Amino acid sequence: MKKTKERKKILVTGGFGFLGSHVVDSLESAGHSVIIFDSKKSANIKSGSDFINGDILDLEALTKALKNIDVVFHLAAFSDLNKAQDNPIDTMKVNVVGMTNVLEAARINKINRVIFSSSIYVSSRTGGFYRVSKHSCELLLEEYFKRFDLKYTILRFGTLYGTRSDSSNSVYNYLKDALLKGEIQAIGSGEEIREYIDVRDAADFCVEVLADKYEGETLVLTGQHRMRLAELLEMISEILDNKVNIEYGRGKNAHYKYTPYSYNPKPGKKIVLDSFRDMGQGLVEILEEIDN
Repeated sequence: MKKTKERKKILVTGGFGFLGSHVVDSLESAGHSVIIFDSKKSANIKSGSDFINGDILDLEALTKALKNIDVVFHLAAFSDLNKAQDNPIDTMKVNVVGMTNVLEAARINKINRVIFSSSIYVSSRTGGFYRVSKHSCELLLEEYFKRFDLKYTILRFGTLYGTRSDSSNSVYNYLKDALLKGEIQAIGSGEEIREYIDVRDAADFCVEVLADKYEGETLVLTGQHRMRLAELLEMISEILDNKVNIEYGRGKNAHYKYTPYSYNPKPGKKIVLDSFRDMGQGLVEILEEIDN
């Protein structure tokens, strides 16, 4: 990745998570100084960044950690969409109270900008408590800007896939079941359409979003790989020599069929990446990680 001309000091909450760890890698590759703020350290990630062991529900710890920071990437969250359905208190506490603490700590320290990891579900009627929490966070960002002139950028991510994911990620689950069990019991009918984006492409764009032109913007970041669920599962089966038994209609609903969008008075600007990683190769890399 091309080195940036202006080196920033950046704190990433949730920097050891699925998306966060890749964002840290991309920011470091671009030449920025990165500090990871997370409640636990991952042994699988070899980052040269400084690490602060902390909780976003601890305002005092956040306020101390944000001293002399230029930009905050707030990625820490209760991010399991299905678990959020049955855990409204934990979802709201981590996502909404955590967001408020990040904003308050940023205000106290006069941070230049807060960049927030939201979701395309904000524009949907589905997504349950997870959607409600992410929407609440976006409203908090807007209000802090109005009241305190705290600058922000909102990134609404689509369906991410890639290495370092876990059971909260649907693509990871399908690959793991295919590799270890030889079968996939799919949620939905197979006709559901998603726009899959490699997490590394998303992370690379997070470097670009530091540009001043993205201040105050709400951006929708989805991938070039638009396909039906059945096509994705057939691709996985082919990679594994067509030895995977696929069944549809099991488990919980698929949240939405063709699009997450419903009428919203403030739509985000959809970002189309100039370059992107091949999905087939990305799936193979996840399989190698699971197998190892």
